[in-house]
Amino acid sequence: MGRARRARKIASTAAYGGGGLAAASAALGAVGYAVIKGEAMLARRIVGRPFDTSPDDDGTYGAGPGEPIEILVLGDSSAAGMGARHPHETVGGIVASGVSALMGRRVHLTNCAVVGAESSDLERQLAQGLESVTPDVVVIMVGANDVTHRIDRATAVRHLELTVRRIRALGSEVVVGTCPDLGTIEPLAQPLRLLARRWSRDLAAAQTIAVVEAGGRTVSLGDLLGKEFAASPREMFSEDRFHPSPAGYARAAAALLPSVCAALGVWGHDTADRAPEARRGEGVGPVAVAAGQAVKDAGTEVAPTEVGGQARGPRGRWAVLLRRRPDAVPSARNPRPDDAEPASTGSGKSAPEVGEAVGELGNAR
Repeated sequence: MGRARRARKIASTAAYGGGGLAAASAALGAVGYAVIKGEAMLARRIVGRPFDTSPDDDGTYGAGPGEPIEILVLGDSSAAGMGARHPHETVGGIVASGVSALMGRRVHLTNCAVVGAESSDLERQLAQGLESVTPDVVVIMVGANDVTHRIDRATAVRHLELTVRRIRALGSEVVVGTCPDLGTIEPLAQPLRLLARRWSRDLAAAQTIAVVEAGGRTVSLGDLLGKEFAASPREMFSEDRFHPSPAGYARAAAALLPSVCAALGVWGHDTADRAPEARRGEGVGPVAVAAGQAVKDAGTEVAPTEVGGQARGPRGRWAVLLRRRPDAVPSARNPRPDDAEPASTGSGKSAPEVGEAVGELGNAR
């Protein structure tokens, strides 16, 4: 079964039984499981003790006339900025500063993300945020803890989709940074690294399908930091060797910022805005296919679109793949209309044993 089909099945079912890790567990057998269990325990010791140095990045960024733009951040430790020491080093702080610079306005950031959060915690975080603000855009980063805590993937995706639908019902925009590729974590050895990669990528693809169906847009974080982590692990990892360092967060924020700007209408008219001109095969295809492609290409945005005035085709919701270039960020005074490159789309529950092994890392988040 290909990733697009697996992701579609996860996103469309309430109880996903079997799949990637289940099949892998059956193939590994008792001996293989013992190896994976040992690797997970060793990796857990190498990762180091959890720590919480998440700075309080709530507040107003930049300057300018008028009411501030409201950005709400939800999610897990990466969204909270665990490992950063200053507010301007978190993903939320960097995105808020960037939006302010581009729009020439103040940006007010409210961060309700919680270290260790799973997708089931998003609705509670949203309710907390809405007590004080009505956001213009909500940024969500979630999924890693659903993998390490062995949460049923269909359940995790359902919680994310419900949260996105509630946000869209408010008239707010949503940008979701999908589950990172846990196969890039340095202490993981094979075959545990391969299993973690497959499970996290399948979850990321299913997240994209659910979010786009609910009217939001996603940015694939995937192995965005993989090469940098491999080349400079001391610079890109924080002291626990599991969470990103400020440099790692800056890399993730650079991928999210263009999509947040597009959601706020600062980036110009992207392909999704030019729905009547969108054509199948030119960066446009069924959302499940787009989701599978985005997983392979970190930094890729997937957004809902239309083909011939229709939002859906025979294989589901139409979606557009966009690779937004960081060097193409328009100025607030002179936004450019062609700053996004369409990308070609091309034409459950884990097995208890392997899930338990992956779960050895759960306490690290």
